[in-house]
Amino acid sequence: MQETTLTLELAPELYRRLSEEAEHLGETPQSVARQWLTERLMTQTPKIDSDREKARQALAQAGLLAELGPNLRRLADSSVRLESVVAALSQAGDKSLSEIILEQRAEGLAAENPNAHP
Repeated sequence: MQETTLTLELAPELYRRLSEEAEHLGETPQSVARQWLTERLMTQTPKIDSDREKARQALAQAGLLAELGPNLRRLADSSVRLESVVAALSQAGDKSLSEIILEQRAEGLAAENPNAHP
């Protein structure tokens, strides 16, 4: 790997602390600085561009976002698109999502068993 030389100007106190840490580790100040820069820059997560991705990452880090397991993946209707859900919710007016789901379940049950009474 081709390396590039970087020259840093450090305050005397900062260089003294770097040198002390390097001596403690049995390394040169240059080696310690290179290791620290590598650790810091190589472990950073890439910059997130969209608000949606920022939200997804925050939820995932908080443990509030998970991938569907095999059972839920089997039950999920992959033909439903976000646009369809948004359209259905916008037509619902003041109904809550829970009310919409209950209505849709009732409609589905009625369609499956037309002779049943509510």
